[in-house]
Amino acid sequence: MKILITGAYGQLGNELKVLSKNYPNWEFVFTDVDSLDITDEEQVKSYFADNNFKLVINCAAYTAVDKAESDYETAQKVNALAPKLLAKYSKAVGAKLIHVSTDYVFAGDAHLPYEETDSVAPNGAYGKTKLEGEQNCREENPETVIIRTAWLYSTFGNNFVKTMLRLGKERGELGVVFDQVGSPTNAADLAACYFEGGRK
Repeated sequence: MKILITGAYGQLGNELKVLSKNYPNWEFVFTDVDSLDITDEEQVKSYFADNNFKLVINCAAYTAVDKAESDYETAQKVNALAPKLLAKYSKAVGAKLIHVSTDYVFAGDAHLPYEETDSVAPNGAYGKTKLEGEQNCREENPETVIIRTAWLYSTFGNNFVKTMLRLGKERGELGVVFDQVGSPTNAADLAACYFEGGRK
């Protein structure tokens, strides 16, 4: 089975790369913007035509939440247009698509954990573009599996957990905002769910 994984340089992409070594009989193709621009339809169309993918996992995203407010065009291209193209050409070649989304599609004012069936109401540009990406996937390929995750952390890249651990070593006292609630998600555990049904 040939599997395309986009966003290979991100936390989840890197964890999937580590996990792929457990599946020597599967062919994994890891791409990022330097090898495949998923916002370019001609590139995506050609790439899918040249490869017999059976599964596509889209880990690519514009995740700079604050910056998305002033750079909406780029966020929209990566978070909304790219998933649309991946869904379109996955369906065209008969490949299954798993698209990674976010809890930012919700309003963020609930007092209980969100469920898949809860109403979506994103507040900022990041959440709005990610929701548009979900909707585009459903329109282009209704069989798309959408996974919403939150606060990813891993040994790769920068993340909240690593920042707190570093600051905890450097300072005797930390001041942290208390108006946000989240569920930190281990990217390695999430990666394992794709192929191993989660860790035992």
